[in-house]
Amino acid sequence: MLLEAVYHRPKQNWAYAYDGKTLHLRIRTKKDDIDSVQAIVGDKYAWKHTKTTVQMKILSSDALFDYWETAVIPPYRRLRYAFQLISGSESILLSDRGFELTVPDNPDSFFDFPYINPVDVFSPPAWVKDAVFYQIFPERFANGDPSIDPDQVLPWGSTEPTPTNFFGGDLQGVIDHLDHIAKLGVNAIYFTPVFEATTNHKYDTRDYLKVDPHFGTNAKLKELVDICHERGIRVLLDAVFNHSGRTFQPFVDALANGQQSKYADWFHVREWPLQVIDGIPTYETFAFEPLMPKLNTEHPEVKKYLFEVARYWLEEIGIDGWRLDVANEVDHQFWREFRKTVKEVNPEAYTLGEIWHDAIAWLQGDQFDAVMNYPFTNAVLDFFAYRTIDADAFAASIGKQLAAYPQQVTETAFNLLDSHDTPRLLTICDDNTDALKLAALFQLTYPGTPCIYYGDEVGMNGGGDPGCRKCMVWESDEQNIDLLDFYTQAIHLRLEHRALRSTDIRFVHIGSADGTLVYERRDGNERLLIAMNARAEAADLSLSFDNEALSSRTNWMTLLSSIDANSTVADSSIANGQFKLTLPGYGYRIFKQIT
Repeated sequence: MLLEAVYHRPKQNWAYAYDGKTLHLRIRTKKDDIDSVQAIVGDKYAWKHTKTTVQMKILSSDALFDYWETAVIPPYRRLRYAFQLISGSESILLSDRGFELTVPDNPDSFFDFPYINPVDVFSPPAWVKDAVFYQIFPERFANGDPSIDPDQVLPWGSTEPTPTNFFGGDLQGVIDHLDHIAKLGVNAIYFTPVFEATTNHKYDTRDYLKVDPHFGTNAKLKELVDICHERGIRVLLDAVFNHSGRTFQPFVDALANGQQSKYADWFHVREWPLQVIDGIPTYETFAFEPLMPKLNTEHPEVKKYLFEVARYWLEEIGIDGWRLDVANEVDHQFWREFRKTVKEVNPEAYTLGEIWHDAIAWLQGDQFDAVMNYPFTNAVLDFFAYRTIDADAFAASIGKQLAAYPQQVTETAFNLLDSHDTPRLLTICDDNTDALKLAALFQLTYPGTPCIYYGDEVGMNGGGDPGCRKCMVWESDEQNIDLLDFYTQAIHLRLEHRALRSTDIRFVHIGSADGTLVYERRDGNERLLIAMNARAEAADLSLSFDNEALSSRTNWMTLLSSIDANSTVADSSIANGQFKLTLPGYGYRIFKQIT
């Protein structure tokens, strides 16, 4: 056994309360190095009566390690625990004191989970587990009310988007096209900012309590939210609290009055007066952009103001949560207080942070419910679109991510493949719709909460900002109807099968030589298999299963396929635990076990 590879620490993603009564325990070992791991557990005050041994299973694996997991229900909410590692004839115990050769008579040296306090259990909103999000960039989705268009508005889709042009998208346009969203199967919408601002993207907020007049009114947003709720669609707004706009009244006052302004401390000022010297503002901003001065979120008055903003849209408009822009540049204490403010209004409100990297520091239950899962994005794009990694590396990346967070974080992780900040998925896939379908299919059959960027479902392409912000294509003869049908089928399949929304995922075949993958998704007795070929050449698969997963009497119904297929994979395709399948280039099939 390579003991240097063994790792565990209490709390975070290694030992945590999943609910008010259940603990999840995890330990890391060198990949393929350990035959079995057992957790020795019990209550420290009643050790003789509660001591038991629990077998652990491999949760996931990456290129270097296996991650083992078990769930334990402590009899009195307290737990002492250690890990017995077995490899061949070798056996060793890992406790809080390190490695021990024998199991001690008492648990004094064991790891300690002192008590499950329900108030401390991280519980993201349950509805998010079943959500499929659709991201809308309001200025480019639909023009429903030309009477409120900006003066410089251009005809819809008449030219390429630029950082400064306007096409007149508004909230009425969204209302007019909710049938499209509902038919797609979407049950949650994430809007980029809708508050008054000078730009087309609205990330330079002028008034946090007013819908931009070119989008509509506060009453129109309330109408939109109410209609969405009637259709079972949740609504998430973008909170730009890291920075304001240059036309935000407190900043205007600071520009005019300098250090004498009552708002002088609302911003991070390095040098007065507020100006730009050689392209660098004398005040902190987002990405050195003079239009976006950074707010001092440690200042009591700033916090009070922004928390009032958060409450207003939750209470008066009835939104279902906030997406939090540039969340990693705002201090943690602000987010802790923000979470309390939001949850006091609506305990089921979803708080989603924009974090582009590992986010465990923000996902301890005291700040965000979830983050935008860009590590997932990068892995999927590297394998299916850029093709810079093989199937082994992709599965390893996914395995590492599954072990990186507690289960409840994985259940509500915001899994996106593109957005207003990135090139569009189709462009990343070199306009190959077959490659796009595979990336989207993995997203829609993976644990967490998928988000579709508006227009991806009808074949819109575009490079990075501003190319990714084109006007939505509404003319049916310009839409990719085949792609639209695919998204609709795949989304509805996810909504119909709980196994596709569970966290139980296991790779049963990884074809590094041919780009093939087969993975299993389970929830209770429901069992699905997803097979895909991420490369252009056809591939023959012959899969071996353990007895638990497959027997000679098992039949599999085809739920979704890229090729013509019988409704059932007959017994003749299965012999001696082998499952044989041929997939064309970029082919896929989803099966459900029926016997």
